[in-house]
Amino acid sequence: MAAQANAAPVIIKRKKVIKGGGHHGGAWKVAYADFVTAMMAFFMLMWLLNATTEQQRKGIADYFTPTIPINRISGGGDGAFSGESIFTEMTLAKNGTGGAIPVESQNIASGTSGTDAEGQNELFKVVDAELMGRGGESMVMDELKRHVITRVTDEGMVIELFDVVGYPLFIPGTDSANPILERLLYVIADATKVVVNKIAVSGHVRSNPIVAIENPVWGLSAQRATQGRLILEKALEDPERIQKVTGYADRQPEAKDKMDIRNNRLEIILLRE
Repeated sequence: MAAQANAAPVIIKRKKVIKGGGHHGGAWKVAYADFVTAMMAFFMLMWLLNATTEQQRKGIADYFTPTIPINRISGGGDGAFSGESIFTEMTLAKNGTGGAIPVESQNIASGTSGTDAEGQNELFKVVDAELMGRGGESMVMDELKRHVITRVTDEGMVIELFDVVGYPLFIPGTDSANPILERLLYVIADATKVVVNKIAVSGHVRSNPIVAIENPVWGLSAQRATQGRLILEKALEDPERIQKVTGYADRQPEAKDKMDIRNNRLEIILLRE
């Protein structure tokens, strides 16, 4: 009896044995697939931001918002003047135009419509179609399109030509036109042959970072507008269509920063009759 009292207690361990692989769950696979999809979308977005111009990005944005009837900022044309070449006050966002002008537009251009605001807007659509239909003419057009936007105002149709970083329209600080400006103006002059509206030319420059006794921006803007007029007169069939040439100095900046090169621009305005 004493020997049994001193015996060590017996400890029994019960080990749970799981046979087979069992079910581990697949939630992690769904999460991983979502992560991979998100990363693919992210890298595609980064690629698009790097491989496209601002106008093309706006065109892509317009493509994915087709339910908006009027885009007040830009269009999405895929022609020579794609991107912001759009009539913000009266049309749907463009997805490019062909080379041919519809018959009704040809009738309008020939003067069969009235001279009211609606008729004038239709005339401006014809000019825009002419510009947008030139995308396949040459490789040069792909370079020119980044400098041009169009819009419709109470004054008329404004065709705006502006500096791009590394590609100025004029030699900096002078009124000497670079070849790209001459090509632009010849294209615009050819496109405006379908209408007979009078033309105004206005010059704008960015603010001078150096404060001088005589601010050169007034003279420079006027000289650049005059240079644009001279080029247009050579390209237009009727040079007398040009009615007004104005230099606005730096008083009407397009960018918030008055010294931004985006403010260096020429505006060719088809005046309402």
